[in-house]
Amino acid sequence: MTPAPLAARLSIPSGPLFFPVTAYGPDGSVDLDTYRLHVRRGVEAGAAAVFACCGTGEFHALTPEEFESCVRAAVEATEGRVPVVAGAGYGTALAVHYARLAERAGADGLLALPPYLVRAPQHGLLRHYRELAAATDLPVVVYQRDNALFTPDTVVELARTDGVIGLKDGQGDLDLMQRIVSAQRTEAPGDFLYFNGLPTAELTQPAYRGLGITLYSSAVFCFAPELALACHRALRTGDKTTTRRLLDGFYRPFAELRAQGHGYAVSLVKAGVRLRGLDVGEVRPPLAEPAEDHVKQLAQLIERGHALLEEGM
Repeated sequence: MTPAPLAARLSIPSGPLFFPVTAYGPDGSVDLDTYRLHVRRGVEAGAAAVFACCGTGEFHALTPEEFESCVRAAVEATEGRVPVVAGAGYGTALAVHYARLAERAGADGLLALPPYLVRAPQHGLLRHYRELAAATDLPVVVYQRDNALFTPDTVVELARTDGVIGLKDGQGDLDLMQRIVSAQRTEAPGDFLYFNGLPTAELTQPAYRGLGITLYSSAVFCFAPELALACHRALRTGDKTTTRRLLDGFYRPFAELRAQGHGYAVSLVKAGVRLRGLDVGEVRPPLAEPAEDHVKQLAQLIERGHALLEEGM
């Protein structure tokens, strides 16, 4: 049986969207066996999709050869059970190159990361993503954040672009997102996906659900899938008691801890995976490992989170 198109597979999420970390061995090289195990465990735990080699997966730190190997390993580990979406970024030429590598490795779609360094006008950004979408048969989700921020008119044009199926928001401007959703719904109606892509997205997901945005990435799922699944279920079913208990007792303190260091959105998550018993190695420079005290605080938070789950049983 041929799998349904990516948009259809993502439109009704059965669980959180999983952004695995990339595993490195003691010598700093990519450890594909550990990476496959990390991905497989996430799928078996209930992930709705795997987003390989994206922000949490240190896309910026991988060579093209390592990128292709990791995407292929993720595809192998999922065994078709959930879709695999791969990152693609830098300038247009390199983004196209990574897109073709991902396609060759068997990915189901692309997450188009912001262009490298430059701040471009809206028509330049639109051309960039249109050229990327035209260069591959893989459907594209565009990631809005940092130097890739869009007006509602630009998102309308993206929604009209063949191959572009959605927008992931990592900016957190709810006024802008409401205007984007409204403009696209009015001027380019159709099935266009929206994702909450903020760090620790669970914390803001109640607000995003008010905009009709139900898809979100979960970094916590990497190291505490039980917590991420419980929160996802509570959000989906409208269980406000459980949602508030988890947000107040775990997610807010975790977000505050994450804010204590640059790059903690990746390095602290990777430390969490190691704390749960899977040695995925350290982050590559220019990122750096979190302070020892912060790792201890994370371990305490994970314990607290599981205690909160026990309270709700």
